[in-house]
Amino acid sequence: MAPLLGGGAKTTVKQVITVSSLAVLYLLLSWWLVGFKSDQVFLVVVVNLLFYISVVTRKFVTGFAIFIVYWIVFDYMKAIPNYNYNPVHIADLYNFEKNLFGINFNGKLLTPNEYWRANTTTFLDILGGIFYLCWIPVPLAFAAYLFFHNRKQFLYFSLTFVLVNFLGFIVYYLYPAAPPWYVQFHGFTFLPGTHSNPAGLVRFDQYFHIGIFKSIYSKGSNVFAAMPSLHSSYPVIVLYYGLKNRLGYINILFAIVTLGIWFTAVYAGHHYIVDVIAGVICAGCGITLFNILINKVKPFNSFVEDYNTAVQ
Repeated sequence: MAPLLGGGAKTTVKQVITVSSLAVLYLLLSWWLVGFKSDQVFLVVVVNLLFYISVVTRKFVTGFAIFIVYWIVFDYMKAIPNYNYNPVHIADLYNFEKNLFGINFNGKLLTPNEYWRANTTTFLDILGGIFYLCWIPVPLAFAAYLFFHNRKQFLYFSLTFVLVNFLGFIVYYLYPAAPPWYVQFHGFTFLPGTHSNPAGLVRFDQYFHIGIFKSIYSKGSNVFAAMPSLHSSYPVIVLYYGLKNRLGYINILFAIVTLGIWFTAVYAGHHYIVDVIAGVICAGCGITLFNILINKVKPFNSFVEDYNTAVQ
């Protein structure tokens, strides 16, 4: 079939129909499930531009479709709140954290979150904000690096990333859990429909007179999804594949970012230490499961090989 675009971008009529149909279906389903948002149109426009501009950008967006699927599933979780299926853990998780990691301060036993809330510093507010801004840009930048240097490793990393997220999503529905900031603002009373909150990260916004974290957390899919901390999972996956690909000194940076995100998750009141530990375990389980699938399950291996061929 004759190409629709010049410059070697051999786009067929079938591809145009497929991409256009998926875009319309996505917009209609999104409108039905979570309501219309400008982000949805932006995503469709970017995907279509990258698909049609050139062969390279088409392969790029085809590869990154893995992350697009993750983002869509995450967004759609708003339509099916996990607290509709299992009771939300608030007081029991708070007390469990206090019993394991409680800190005596001024004659009172505090959770680590409460301790740091009473001992904040501008330096830690700024440093923590910088670290927490890395939670998505670093994995995406690393994925882009792998795409242009080793596309099979790019697919391995991307599929592992999404697999870890899906494992985390399953736990969210089996064990809905309130974050520390929820207890700070609402106590132990369950309030369905509570909006997400930047918590301690608001101090970063206030210092620089910006609303970056306020904007980010306004898009949160579910307040009661603190266990496991997927923020803590992501840098573990990056570090694992950084070590696997022998990136040398870059791995030191990855390790620092990992520790910084773990600390900030607790410091800013977004996660308990047990949430962070659960996030690390979730990352380890996802990495292990992916390695089993790629080495032991032929249909999965064949799918990855076909996908690799499509983006080469």
